Amino acid sequence: MTGPARFTLISHILCPYVQRAVITLKELDVSYKRIDIDLTNKPEWFLALSPLGKVPLLVVDDETVIFESEVICEYLNEANQGKLLAEDALEKAEQRAWIEFASTTLSIIAQLYNAPDKAVFSQLQEKLEHLGQTLEDNLVQAEYFSSNEFSLVDAAFAPAFRYLPLFESLSKEQFFQHLPKLALWAQYLLSRPSVIEAVSEHYQQQLMEFLAKRESYLGQLAQNQLATKAVK
Repeated sequence: MTGPARFTLISHILCPYVQRAVITLKELDVSYKRIDIDLTNKPEWFLALSPLGKVPLLVVDDETVIFESEVICEYLNEANQGKLLAEDALEKAEQRAWIEFASTTLSIIAQLYNAPDKAVFSQLQEKLEHLGQTLEDNLVQAEYFSSNEFSLVDAAFAPAFRYLPLFESLSKEQFFQHLPKLALWAQYLLSRPSVIEAVSEHYQQQLMEFLAKRESYLGQLAQNQLATKAVK
């Protein structure tokens, strides 16, 4: 193969794992084509490409398909001589472990927006707060996870933090209120251009509409808010 690789990202407008890949592409200043699909009506061509039927997919030079967000991010970093992961083997292993921790955090967030009632929502919020305390205990006093340099660990966590403002607005509950290092880290991440540009300017409305379609505690709150806006 000669010349730079051509990348096509198969994605969904809200998927947090897609956001990880987009953030990485933007941090590396890599050109790419993006194709958003409807995950409730997956195209046959997508199912033929995706071994797991999930996004993101990265198609390299129109022939090689890579799946799973962290594999995609690591490949992009390596293929483009990026510095988003440590070179030292042990430090890199630590970073990968925290990226897996970020995936666990996203799993709890998905359970939160599917929680059937306030009691279950509160139980899951407590689990999320416990994860937050673990992060607080491991954060250094810096802009990003372990230093003042952005890494794939930060790219992995940023989409998780993006959910919380709407969750707080709907539930009137605060997340990570007593975790100052974590709150500052989230603030740095959500103000970074690559993170901002990983979703559309209509993200909050799209997320609200996504929640309103769910038979859950947050879904009902989102339905009520949309109905109130419609009356005004």
